[in-house]
Amino acid sequence: MQNTNRLSSWSQRLRQQLTQNRLYELFLPNPISKASLRGDIFGGLTTGVVAIPLALAFGVATGMEEGAQAGLYSAILLGFMAALFGGTAPQVSGPTGPMTVVATAFLATGAQPAHLFLAVVLGGLIQIVFGLLGFGHYVRYVPRSVVSGFMSGIGVIILLLQIQPILGDKAAPAPLKALAGFTDSLARVNLTALLLGVSTIALIYLVPRLTKAVPSTLIALIVMTAVAQILGLKVPTIGDLPSGLPQLQLMMPSADALSHILLAALTLAILGSLDSLLGSVVVDNVTGTKHHSNKELVGQGMGNMLSGAFGGLPGAGATMRTLLNIRSGGQTALSGIIHSFLLLGVLLGLSRFASQIPLSVL
Repeated sequence: MQNTNRLSSWSQRLRQQLTQNRLYELFLPNPISKASLRGDIFGGLTTGVVAIPLALAFGVATGMEEGAQAGLYSAILLGFMAALFGGTAPQVSGPTGPMTVVATAFLATGAQPAHLFLAVVLGGLIQIVFGLLGFGHYVRYVPRSVVSGFMSGIGVIILLLQIQPILGDKAAPAPLKALAGFTDSLARVNLTALLLGVSTIALIYLVPRLTKAVPSTLIALIVMTAVAQILGLKVPTIGDLPSGLPQLQLMMPSADALSHILLAALTLAILGSLDSLLGSVVVDNVTGTKHHSNKELVGQGMGNMLSGAFGGLPGAGATMRTLLNIRSGGQTALSGIIHSFLLLGVLLGLSRFASQIPLSVL
């Protein structure tokens, strides 16, 4: 009886704190505006298509047997929850390079995939606690020069990692390896793939001179993919994609494994929070808006918890995909939600269409 009264007292105090500090607002879904409906649709579709090979690549990089599925599950579940509940309206979330590196290193210690999924769930829970404690406000102390360097670095990485695919060769796993392998890739260049890639770039810049009703990136993607299919061009494509809905993956670990899982969870939470909030600052600089740091942490945490529970990789706000979303017209959470539904459609039967997209076009 005494324990019951004590529990009731604690519950009442928590409710009072949540009400007085309005912390419940951190868990409210984001509004969707009809004014930006067209831009959100185009942004979500464009970003979703580009996210397919990235999600697959990050999943395969972990070395897990079903890594490709895990990458897609993360992009779908984390992307949906972070868009709906996060604090940066046009931010697109999913598996990212830094988070994948931590996941891969954790698995390399001998941990089982089930241990990783639990670490992702616990890491998401820690992110929610970070948001409730107000840790997101500290991002305001990041110097503008750091943000500028972060944005410039992303641009350089994007360019370097696209060297091999646009030449019709296999993509390099890292920027420096892309530079090191440039000569070899140039020696075995696929001129057809290179022509498709250059034509795609040309369309992206030429289409806005004719019309701005539809994002030029989406038009270029569709047109050049159609050209490759109609002419039967022999170029590398996305290829076979996984299918089927995710299933609940949680299990209780042994006592020995729990300490390693908790350490991995804390690492993922800290890295994912920094990665996402830096991306949020970039969005502010590009759009002239103001994100909600603590709400962003809560949204990312909810997304990672759901991703881990259903066998998905850890993830964060993906700055490259977010900038593409903004450029394609995305302004609200709807764009990130559409991005997730498109990826879900791939699992449910659209894979045969997406698999034909040439990598040089992407």
